[in-house]
Amino acid sequence: MEELERLYRSDRPEFVAVYGRRRVGKTFLIKQALKDRIVFQHTGVSPVEQEGAKNRMKTQLESFYYSLLSHGLEGFSTPKTWMEAFYQLEQLLIKLDDGNRQVVFIDELPWMDTPRSGFLPAFESFWNGWCTGRDNMMLIIAGSATSWILGNFGRSKGGLYDRVTSEMKILPFTLKECEEYFTTEHIELSRYDIVQSNMIFGGIPYYLSYFRKGLSLEANADKILFGRNPKLKDEFDRLFNAIFGNPEECKKIIRLLATRHSGFTREEIAKATKLPLGGGLSDTLKALAESDFILRYAPYGEPGNVERYKLIDNFCLFWLKYVEPNKADASFMTDNVTSDIMRSWRGVAFEEVCWQHITQIKRALEIGGVKTSLSAWSVRGDDGQDGVQIDLLIKRADHVVNLCEMKFASGDYDISKEEENKLRNRIEALKKTLTAKQTVHLTMITTYGIAYGKHSGIVQKQVVMDDLFAV
Repeated sequence: MEELERLYRSDRPEFVAVYGRRRVGKTFLIKQALKDRIVFQHTGVSPVEQEGAKNRMKTQLESFYYSLLSHGLEGFSTPKTWMEAFYQLEQLLIKLDDGNRQVVFIDELPWMDTPRSGFLPAFESFWNGWCTGRDNMMLIIAGSATSWILGNFGRSKGGLYDRVTSEMKILPFTLKECEEYFTTEHIELSRYDIVQSNMIFGGIPYYLSYFRKGLSLEANADKILFGRNPKLKDEFDRLFNAIFGNPEECKKIIRLLATRHSGFTREEIAKATKLPLGGGLSDTLKALAESDFILRYAPYGEPGNVERYKLIDNFCLFWLKYVEPNKADASFMTDNVTSDIMRSWRGVAFEEVCWQHITQIKRALEIGGVKTSLSAWSVRGDDGQDGVQIDLLIKRADHVVNLCEMKFASGDYDISKEEENKLRNRIEALKKTLTAKQTVHLTMITTYGIAYGKHSGIVQKQVVMDDLFAV
């Protein structure tokens, strides 16, 4: 909000691009920051609402024309091209110009760029040929199709390259921000349950807005996701249909990645999904990564050119594992709150929450200013050696490597003799890959800490749930 206000007070034309995951609150932010100062606002028509429609360009142009009329345009008929449409917008802005800052907000701009519509050249002409000559112009665009925005305004070498004067990527709520939101809404949830809400809904404000006070986490989740008419019915399909031009291919990839926590290589993805191993798959994976659904990473211990892709969107992970198979069960969460059905998911989902709060973990370890690199390590076992699975490695410039184990438990976590042996084996396996001057610190990241006992001495450092709530 401070940045938007600074740009509003600027004495030159500003072009602001706001992007981030769908439902993260981009539109809400802009409207709250600028409220009554927007002189023209338009939202592209969702492709979900146009499914099967033949003339999408005509629909987008008609919708834009109606927005022009509602803001005071007179004397023009429905435009037939985008060049004509933006000319009409220019005429409206000239009519409304009183010398003050003119804020134009076009929401979900990527939806307006339908095939063979000529949208981008017309938009380029509008900004380069008209807006840049008016010092009181502030153009704000927003969209969930992050790859489209970055591709056309960040990486593109066309007429819009490097024209954006400010980029804003809007991120989901951290655990602390979730806690502040629930407090503001007078919803009483423990930090233990707030962490679980983040595992399910990923800190997406739109999803959290459906929580109701007086209900438990499980009862809220049941109403939002399960039963005959939940609040987020068909949300998984709508997410991908609204953002990507090839939603079915995207969903194929997401469904595959949900089956293996450590992820898959590009070649494995192509083989399993039967999608051609070429530029199209690379573009789709890049688009999914830029929209924060998946993460591309180099696994520790593998050759430098090996990369894997893993699913990191908490909502998609929970949807595919529990919502899709149990949609009709209106009390699924409430009935299974203490069952083994949820246990394996909690372990995996807690790891994702920890990865999303690396800054807080480093601060708790008092290494916030130390240069680090992050990775996971997975080695398959064979007849002569057990496999190794390490949740998180923090390699530090001070020659310490934090081998992090994440454990989500309802109380103090008790390390058994068997687990101590497994942890020692992992430490020894890791040491064999390091130099003589590097040392390994076993770091346990748990909800309430490690129970003191004869097997807990192996732990060098602890991070607890409260640490993840740091600002």
